[in-house]
Amino acid sequence: MIETEKKQERVLIVGVELQGMENFDMSMEELASLAKTAGAEVVGVYTQKREKYDSKTFVGSGKLEEIAQMVDADEVSTVVVNNRLTPRQNVNLEEILGVKVIDRMQLILDIFAMRARSHEGKLQVHLAQLKYLLPRLVGQGIMLSRQAGGIGSRGPGESQLELNSRSVRNQITDIERQLKVVEKNREVVREKRLESSVFKIGLIGYTNAGKSTIMNALTSKAQYEADELFATLDATTKSIHLTGNLQVTLTDTVGFIQDLPTELVTSFKSTLEESKNVDLLVHVIDASDPNHGEHEKTVLQIMKDLEMLEIPRLTLYNKADKVKDFTPTQTPYRLVSAKDPDSRSKLQDILLEKMQELFQSFTLQVPFEQAYRFHELETMAILTERSYEETGEVITGYIAPKNAWRLEEFYHHGLS
Repeated sequence: MIETEKKQERVLIVGVELQGMENFDMSMEELASLAKTAGAEVVGVYTQKREKYDSKTFVGSGKLEEIAQMVDADEVSTVVVNNRLTPRQNVNLEEILGVKVIDRMQLILDIFAMRARSHEGKLQVHLAQLKYLLPRLVGQGIMLSRQAGGIGSRGPGESQLELNSRSVRNQITDIERQLKVVEKNREVVREKRLESSVFKIGLIGYTNAGKSTIMNALTSKAQYEADELFATLDATTKSIHLTGNLQVTLTDTVGFIQDLPTELVTSFKSTLEESKNVDLLVHVIDASDPNHGEHEKTVLQIMKDLEMLEIPRLTLYNKADKVKDFTPTQTPYRLVSAKDPDSRSKLQDILLEKMQELFQSFTLQVPFEQAYRFHELETMAILTERSYEETGEVITGYIAPKNAWRLEEFYHHGLS
């Protein structure tokens, strides 16, 4: 009988907790989730408390012996370490354990390679992986002859590991050249969007917070969503109507995670800038996750690094259906459930309320002969009241400061 099902990779995860280290347990839980997202089965967890990492093998000799015994006894094919390993540590661990060893950074890169769909996304992941691998092309061990495949070997693939550093550098140069062309085209589109009167909203948050679910609720269009890490990788922008003819754009980007590889932050800078050039950031947080406070700190730190903290922000605690007594750590906030059947109208109301805070109020008298332009006004402003006088229609509402000058087109003295 021919075996048609691919055997699931069995992995051990290993972590070292240094004195004073924060969020170690959360980080280890996350590592297990990352491994599962990559398609592996976690069969064991090994942790050790130390004053510093072992420079040769990351963990101490006693713990390493325990891990080696488990690898032999339980048909483990891969060991995943919850830290960035040096090339020396990586080679030493593989020689001692006799199996593939990858670190947290390589695992994240591997998942990104699985998730990339667009040409630009694939180029960015490929670039990040090559930059990560370049200092590791040191010559021997399983690390440089990974013909078995599996987690940690997607993207550039095993053959890339066999290439010399000059070849890898040439590939890096070539991909960077291709990305410059893609980014130039993206910049043209972005500039047109910036010149547009349309209000722009960006969704940001920790991975698996529910950004894609919220986007789907607001757009009624299918955006891939799943209860897994990095379900969305490529930036997606869609137009939506919040009320009547008021149109805004909504952008969903890759989720953040603690210890995001610096190679990815650099490679995905242009994609993340899709969120940098918005009028409002909606920070989506998984209220049901016990570690949501730490997730928030991670996102805010990355936002600080990207100089995005000055952008107006709305905090949405998602997955309200999974919590009972909830204490927020960010204020002001709104508690929502994107899975709620009425979530679309509720989310629309929340966004409109926040936009009114950012907009300026106006009262506009529109002569009857200009009534045909009312539709145009609806597309750029939140209209709250309409009444009629002898000379025309009186309209009150809110409009983005960047679009206030457009009111002069309707009536020279219309702005109040």
